[in-house]
Amino acid sequence: MRYCLQCGSDKIETRVPDGDNRPRLVCSQCDFIHYQNPKNVAGCILEWEGRVLLCKRGIEPRYGMWTVPAGFMENGETMAEAATRETMEEAQASALDLRLYVLFSLPHISQVYMLYRGVLAHGKHAPGHETLETSLYREADVPWDDLAFPVMSESLKLFFRDQRSGVFPVRTGDIVRRKDKSLEVRHHQD
Repeated sequence: MRYCLQCGSDKIETRVPDGDNRPRLVCSQCDFIHYQNPKNVAGCILEWEGRVLLCKRGIEPRYGMWTVPAGFMENGETMAEAATRETMEEAQASALDLRLYVLFSLPHISQVYMLYRGVLAHGKHAPGHETLETSLYREADVPWDDLAFPVMSESLKLFFRDQRSGVFPVRTGDIVRRKDKSLEVRHHQD
């Protein structure tokens, strides 16, 4: 950050503000604290006749790879509204009977993912402006090696496991970067 969003000064420094315990970007001109918080990502795992809806990304990052419809939450919307909006934008699809399914924290990239599960309305879908292709997949046919993000791979594995049992508890966990740069999935419950 080069300029203060409050006063426009170029006197931005990193320091721990009084009463805080973390370094923050602070304007030394007006003392405005520029908090940087995690981004919320909302999406849907939608099922139709035993298959799930996936989207082939038409944008970076991970252009050409597959994911469930998901994206960043906007100001002024709920998580469920963000998930349904992203589903419509990316897959021209409507979701029915949405229920919170997965919550994963990814502290190494400062993101929190909340995925809902539900039914794909009438089985209808089509690529949106950020999507190259949409398709329905059974577990055996999912392009596992071409999934865009580890959180999506982990969420789909959980979904298909729960689909076999017919029980869908809310799943929570963390995906963290180890010292060797690999990722570790930590489930809070099973």
